[in-house]
Amino acid sequence: MFKHIQLHTQLHTLALAIACLAAGAPALAADPIKIGVPIGLSGANSVVAPGVVQSAQLAVDEINAAGGVLGRKLQLEIADDGSGAVGAQKAFDSLVFQKKVDVVISMETSAARNAGLPIVNRGKVPYIYTSFYEGHSCSPWLFVNAWVPEQQVPPVVDYFMHYKKAQNFFLVGSDYSFGRGMLAFTRKFIESQGGKVVGEEYLPMDGTDWTAILSKLRASKADALITSTAGGAPNVSLTKQLRATGLNMLYGNLAVDEGTAKSMGADGQGLYISASYVTGIDSPQNKKYLGDIAKKFGNDLKVPNDLSVPQYEAIYLYKAAVEKAGGTQADKVRQALSEVSYDGPRGHVQMSKQHHAPLNMYLGQVQADGGVKVIQNFKNVSPGEQCPGN
Repeated sequence: MFKHIQLHTQLHTLALAIACLAAGAPALAADPIKIGVPIGLSGANSVVAPGVVQSAQLAVDEINAAGGVLGRKLQLEIADDGSGAVGAQKAFDSLVFQKKVDVVISMETSAARNAGLPIVNRGKVPYIYTSFYEGHSCSPWLFVNAWVPEQQVPPVVDYFMHYKKAQNFFLVGSDYSFGRGMLAFTRKFIESQGGKVVGEEYLPMDGTDWTAILSKLRASKADALITSTAGGAPNVSLTKQLRATGLNMLYGNLAVDEGTAKSMGADGQGLYISASYVTGIDSPQNKKYLGDIAKKFGNDLKVPNDLSVPQYEAIYLYKAAVEKAGGTQADKVRQALSEVSYDGPRGHVQMSKQHHAPLNMYLGQVQADGGVKVIQNFKNVSPGEQCPGN
């Protein structure tokens, strides 16, 4: 008798499961796909992080409104990494092992990325890094849809040397992997073009007093200054103090985005930047993006920029990878990420070059209103050799 009841119960449970599938599996559909976003809401990146979060929210809302991904909704899990290594270890650990996110998609400092990557590798979770960085960060689980030095530095140096006749360069950076990595490439490239580096100085990531370095800059008689500081606050403090000295020279910033440039006010005017995104890109995709994000956030909108737009596009790239893989299975999604592409505000993006992306690049100069005037543009610039093993 007991066996008969047990069998009847099992058959009833099976019938219910089949009925759920036939009805579109509402129980499964209610299970969201979790996107982990560790990001510097505090610390050096706190100036730029809110705009990145806005772009992520826009992408998720758009995708969910259109039915989600394979019938499942996307859900953001945001964690403050403090812009540094210690905070990133806590944020990544929480997202990967406690929240059990399906993917990590984030703009972070290189210090945070380097601290979080071993956790991603251990948890075997796909990780799309959406911040420009110093290059050569490699893992089977890491994909990058932002620029590296090979794409970003040559336009600035070439313009200064060939159009502005600069020969002597002074380099200033934040003392961590991004600052030093970017300027190591910059020095090598300047010297390969026949130029000379007359000074190279660093300040800790959380440093705010650039007085001693600016004194060395004045004494160097350099034609041009090129800086690579932690995104956000250090860019603002350095530029403000530079302008206060009255030094008037070519100034190329390898780490400033359009949103941060606007926040500098008059101090940002004349600054040269090289970027994969500027708001002035004349394309239907960019115009739609700008209109949609302005409508969503209104007066609270942060200026879309070269840090926030890759975050938006990365979520769509992940969507395409999940659809290609037929689900969120990590290994299958990882295989698909280098094969899928997305045509967004920056144009065509595919992380096909050793888990990095060829990108359109723009050389621009910051204007009095904080906007960026495009001087030159370069199509489909290769990231070069980044991760030959991938």
